[in-house]
Amino acid sequence: MNEYRILVVDDEEDLCEILKFNLETEGYIVDTANSAEEALKIELNKYNLILLDVMMGEISGFKMASMLKKNNKTASIPIIFITAKDTENDKLTGFNLGADDYISKPFSLKEVMARIKALLRRTSNIVREDRKLIGYENLVIDILKKKVYIGEEEISLTKKEFEILILLLQNKNRVYSREDILNKVWHDEVLVLDRTIDVNITRLRKKIGKYGKNIVTRLGYGYCFECE
Repeated sequence: MNEYRILVVDDEEDLCEILKFNLETEGYIVDTANSAEEALKIELNKYNLILLDVMMGEISGFKMASMLKKNNKTASIPIIFITAKDTENDKLTGFNLGADDYISKPFSLKEVMARIKALLRRTSNIVREDRKLIGYENLVIDILKKKVYIGEEEISLTKKEFEILILLLQNKNRVYSREDILNKVWHDEVLVLDRTIDVNITRLRKKIGKYGKNIVTRLGYGYCFECE
């Protein structure tokens, strides 16, 4: 069973429940929201995919997608629009907003499942080639800009702290020995002690606040960024 998390946002409660049931049958972890307003109250960056209806209340699906793409924490989340609006202009609007796919109602559940599977296969790595973002909940790394954010707050890290965090976040739940970290972060530098790694890990934990507890020490083995 996979661990992909999907959020379905649609004002048709029955449709949400149908999609939730079928997606959970396929092994996905699924939440639903019946409006963009409700969805925006959720911690969205934990999702691997959002299924988003266009025609909703005060905040349309297009408007919500635009908000997500402008936010560092959610810009890399793939979006599939599911909507009765299927004109060429509507589709162009959706794709211009950064949508990854567009499915028109009424639709076949088999088609929806196939498209979701294909999209998740293409975007299964949290690092998106176009944006180069890595994240866990509200902790986001912008690799290209060499910046780290918790929510909207930028966190100042040294070069080595930054590289350690990238290594651990790109490979969540994988344990790296001190020797592994030395080879990948310090490369060919000489006279680097194990203690140097411990000191950098300690500083990094403090700087990333509540996420410091996710950097776990495996006694006798090394360190990992542990997720649920």
